[in-house]
Amino acid sequence: MNSLEAMTAFFGWTTIINFALLLVSSITVIAARESIARLHGKMFGLESADLSRAYFQYIAQFKIAIMVFSLTPYIALKLMA
Repeated sequence: MNSLEAMTAFFGWTTIINFALLLVSSITVIAARESIARLHGKMFGLESADLSRAYFQYIAQFKIAIMVFSLTPYIALKLMA
């Protein structure tokens, strides 16, 4: 197997896995917001509004990281092939 093909496959699979984790995280935050917010509020002493902002920021930063570190290299390698 060619090195370029292996790297393309690697970044393709990491993109799929990371987007699946993002989907699970998003669904979990949406579906169980109250129970998660209660747990995190007790653990870290944060208010519900602060936790909602933190959850949104987490999902947004995770999505950007996936695009920068997985999706963009995958697209670049596909264009090179």
